[in-house]
Amino acid sequence: MRSGLRTLAARAARGLRRLCARPASGAPAARAGSGATVFALSSGQGRCGVAVIRTSGPASGAALRSLTAPRALPPARRASLRLLSDPRSGEPLDRALVLWFPGPQSFTGEDCAEFHVHGGTAVVSGVLEALGRVPGLRPAEAGEFTRQAFAHGKLSLTEVEGLADLIHAETEAQRRQALRQLDGELGHLCHGWAETLTQALAHVEAYIDFGEDDNLEEGVLERADSQVQRLQAALSAHLQDARRGQRLRSGAHVVVAGPPNAGKSSLVNLLSRKPVSIVSPEPGTTRDVLETPVDLGGFPALLSDTAGLREGVGPVEQEGVRRARDSRDFLDTVVAPLGARDPREGGQRLLLVLNKRDLLAPGTPPAALPAALPAPLLLSCLTGQGLDTLLAALRTELAALCGDPGAGPPLLTRARHRHHLQACLDALRRARGSSDLALAAEALRAARAHLGHLAGGGGPEELLDVIFRDFCIGK
Repeated sequence: MRSGLRTLAARAARGLRRLCARPASGAPAARAGSGATVFALSSGQGRCGVAVIRTSGPASGAALRSLTAPRALPPARRASLRLLSDPRSGEPLDRALVLWFPGPQSFTGEDCAEFHVHGGTAVVSGVLEALGRVPGLRPAEAGEFTRQAFAHGKLSLTEVEGLADLIHAETEAQRRQALRQLDGELGHLCHGWAETLTQALAHVEAYIDFGEDDNLEEGVLERADSQVQRLQAALSAHLQDARRGQRLRSGAHVVVAGPPNAGKSSLVNLLSRKPVSIVSPEPGTTRDVLETPVDLGGFPALLSDTAGLREGVGPVEQEGVRRARDSRDFLDTVVAPLGARDPREGGQRLLLVLNKRDLLAPGTPPAALPAALPAPLLLSCLTGQGLDTLLAALRTELAALCGDPGAGPPLLTRARHRHHLQACLDALRRARGSSDLALAAEALRAARAHLGHLAGGGGPEELLDVIFRDFCIGK
C-alpha cells in the first residue's frame, strides 16, 4: 500500500465494489423444506425416570393441542401438567408435563413444544407414534434442531461446534472449554477481528474510489495499514497455541513404556480403574500396544500399555517390542535422551516412575540414578502408595499440553478454525506486501471471507452437513 502508486491504482480500480455496499455476513438462509415441523426424543434412549420429546416448527402448537385436547395451549415457557391422549383413538398415553415455546423465543427460533413424559419404552413409543400421526409432522434428522437454531440466527457456527463438544465432553476440562465456546467467546473474538478488517478494507476501497477527489481525510491509508498490522500480530499470536485446544478436545497420548515385569500393565489398570491389561509375573505378557481412553485429573488422555522392552521370544512379541522402542537399554537410550529435550521446543514430555515401592524397607531410599535422568516418582501399584503424587504430576503435564480451558483467550478447538485463521493471516501478509492498492484490497477481501467462516456465515452446504451430522437425533 505505497503512496507512490495511489493515482495509478485509483484509475485502474474504478468500479470495484465496496465492502460497505455488501450485505452483512450472518447466518445463512434456512435449507429448503425447513418449514416442516419435526419431532424427536431429545433425552437418551432406554428406560429412565423422565424422557423429553421435542417438536419444532409451525405445527408445534397444533401438535400440542392435539395430544392435550380439549385443553388450550399452556402459558408460554411454564410447565403444565396435562393428560396426553392419542389424537385419533383418544386413548390415554401418559400424564406429563408440557411446555410451550412460541417462536422466536425458543431454542430453534421456531414454535417449539416439549413433552416431559415417563421414561418407559411403551410410553415414549406411544407418544412418538401419536406425534407421527399429526398432520405436518415428521421425525427429525440428526442435528436438525440445532441446524434450525443456526439457520434462524440463534447460534453461530462456532457456538454450534461448542454445543457438539459439550454433548460429547467426557472430562471436566473438555466441559469447561466447550462451555466457553458455546457462550460465544471464540465467535465474539473473531467478530471483533472481522470488524477491524472491515473498517480497514472500507478505508482502502474508499481511497481507491475517491482518493483523486481530495474528499478524504489525510492518513486514511496509514490508519488502514496500522489496523491490518495490529490484526496480523493478533492472529499470529493466537495461532501459536501449540494446538492445545485441539489436543484437549481429542485427548493427549500417554504411553507407558519400560522393561519387562516393571508393572506397566498394573499401572495402566490402576489409572484406568478397570482391567485393561493382563497382569502376570511372567515376562512378555503384553505383546502388543493396548490403548484405552481415560480421565486423568479432568483431562482426556489415550493411555497405551506397551510390550516390555526386551528381545521378544516370538514374532508376535518381537513386533510389540518394536512398536515400543528401537533400542535395548531403556534408561540410557530411551529415558535419558527424552528427559534432555525441552518440551517447549517440540520434545516429548516425560515422567520417570519407579514401581514396586512396597519392596523397599521403610526409610530406605531407592538406588542412585544417573544425573541425566529426570527425578523419579516412587509408586506401588500393589498398595497405591504414591498414586496421588503421580496423578498430580500427570495433571501438571497434561495442563501444559492442553492449556487451561478456563483462563486466557478462547482456544482453537478444530482444524477448521486454524485453517481459516491461517488463511486470513496469509492474505493479510499479501495485502501489506502488495504495491498495488487494487490487489491489496482484493487480499483484504479474501481475509475477510475467511474470518466470515468463523464470525458469520457457515460456508458451503457440505461443510454444514459434516458439522451437524455429529449431533444425535433430537438435538
